[in-house]
Amino acid sequence: MLCRDIMTPDPKFCCPQDSVTRAAEIMCEEDVGPVPVVRDQNDRKLEGIITDRDVAIKVVAAGRDPRSTCVQDIMSKDVVTCCPDDDYSKALETMARHQVRRIPVLDERGSLVGIISQADVARQSAEHEVGEVVEEISQPAGVGHTLGSLIPRSSRPRTAMDSMQVGCSRQRRVWLEARC
Repeated sequence: MLCRDIMTPDPKFCCPQDSVTRAAEIMCEEDVGPVPVVRDQNDRKLEGIITDRDVAIKVVAAGRDPRSTCVQDIMSKDVVTCCPDDDYSKALETMARHQVRRIPVLDERGSLVGIISQADVARQSAEHEVGEVVEEISQPAGVGHTLGSLIPRSSRPRTAMDSMQVGCSRQRRVWLEARC
């Protein structure tokens, strides 16, 4: 799967000379923590990123005026990025290595085309697990159950059905185990 398949396309952005208040308004309107910062509205070349944490620590806690403080004064400039055609596992590895929760997606010109967040990754993982559950439910009764009975439960790989059992009542869990 590629980054373009899981990214949020065309994220809202601000420009370096915008006020921190404008960046905070975008965060509020879009219900997001980070806002990419681009050179200008036309070319959308990434210059940095500003987060709600930047606003809280570098402006509010420091007693600065958010209306007169420019985004460029507090944004992070060394931003980890990926490309739309990168394998999304590469983006996940990059996020983990740099300990970031979101990663802007840039086209071949360096222009912002999307952003990948932990929520995008979680949504994709959930869809994959739903697919596993549907696949398991769709198997003919004899196939999965016969093979499953030959493999001790403790040796079987975890499945989406196993994940669904978390939080089930004991009675429901016994019923599920009997069915699997």
